[in-house]
This record gives sequence, structure tokens and C-alpha cells, in this order.
Amino acid sequence: MVRQMKRRQQVRRSLLLAAMLIFPLIYYYLSPYLIVEASARGIVNGSFIVFALLLVSGLIVGRGWCGWVCPAAGLQEACLAVQNKPARTGRLDWIKWGIWGVWIGVIAALAFAAGGYRVIDPLYPNGAWISIIEPAGFMIYYVVVGTIVWLSLVFGRRAFCHYGCWMAPFLIIGRQVRNRLKLPALHLQAKPAACAGCNICTRNCPMSLDVMQMVKSNALEDPECILCGTCVDACPKSAIAYRFSSIRVQV
Repeated sequence: MVRQMKRRQQVRRSLLLAAMLIFPLIYYYLSPYLIVEASARGIVNGSFIVFALLLVSGLIVGRGWCGWVCPAAGLQEACLAVQNKPARTGRLDWIKWGIWGVWIGVIAALAFAAGGYRVIDPLYPNGAWISIIEPAGFMIYYVVVGTIVWLSLVFGRRAFCHYGCWMAPFLIIGRQVRNRLKLPALHLQAKPAACAGCNICTRNCPMSLDVMQMVKSNALEDPECILCGTCVDACPKSAIAYRFSSIRVQV
């Protein structure tokens, strides 16, 4: 069982590494700027489609994208080798919501001024499946990468996920809708009686959550949980497990 659990985390980290390496190839499909530019022209571009799909995925796997395949997550977990201190959470997590709200407002205003969306062009703006095909494109790309790395090194584990990610709110909204509708979905389930209080789960959580307290309270549903399974695989008493079912949470 231990070997199987270690293998699962090896697979997860391998996926994150692969996503990080291909980030320059897929950057335009995740770009927060290109959706603004395209909306001003009435175009549904690749990033619009991806963000819509992320919202839908939140209904089923919560923030699993963040835990398993996000390129920015790969960058941040690579930074753990240099800076592994917990990031401050709580009220600071709302910073990304302020950024996201203004961003969505700008997108909506520009789309309205353009007379709505009239064209679907997933390959906007360069007409190629590969995102960055010109040297100038790397300038913006490395500014984004530099920001992600800087936040992680200065403020701690996955600080960008907490404070600056423009994709996380889509996933969290999908998760909250799922919770209200009580839809079957992937989630974590605690066994409080099995918890030994060793705090290993909390120390290993890449999102700096107090997992041990969440287990003892039998309340593992948290908007910052990325379903990476690190706590599941680190727990020596198997007090946490993956489940795919309906869940009851206070919302």
C-alpha cells in the first residue's frame, strides 16, 4: 500500500513536470490577457474555452486541475526544493478574488461594447496550435513565470495559487455549485477516529492547510484544497481517503 501511495504521488509530480515543460506551447490557452483582447473583438478564443471547461470540471473534480496538471502548479512545486515554508492563508486568499472580479468585469464590458461574441476562434491570435512561435511572445511568458516563481519563493508554498491565480476562482465556483446541488464528485473523506494527531498531513500539504484539524473536525471540504492526495498518501493511519460520491457540507 505504501509503495502504491508513493507511486501515485510520483505520477502526479510527473504530470506537473510535463505540464510545466510544455507551458510555452499551451500558454495562449491559459492567457488572462488574450481573452481580454479577443473579447474586445467579439471573439471566443482558446482561453475563453479552457476557462469555461475549468468551471465545468470544478463540478466533478474540484480543484483537481491545480493538484495534478496545471503548469503553474508544476513551477510552484519545483520551487519547494528552495522554499518550503507554509504560505499565509485565510483572508489573504481573497486577493485573487479581487483581481479576478476586476478582470471578469473588464472582459464583460469589452464584450458588451463589441456587440457580444460573434466568432469562435480557438487559435486566436496566431492561427497556430502552438502558442509562442515568435521571440517576442517569450517576453510576456517569462514575466508571468517570473511572477509565479517570485511569489512562491518569497511568500511560501503555492503562494500564486492563493493570491494571484486567475484560474482558481473558476474551479472554486464550480466546486461550490456542486456542493449546493449535492452532486456526486471526487472529494476527500476523513476518519477522525483513526487520526493519531501526528500532524504529518498538515506538514506535507502543499496548500498550507491545517489538514489535521480538518480531519479531527471531519470537515475536509475547503476551497483551497486541490485534491492532490498528498495528505492521503502521507497519513500513516489511513485517516484520509479519496471518495467519489455526494457530500454534505455547510455552504
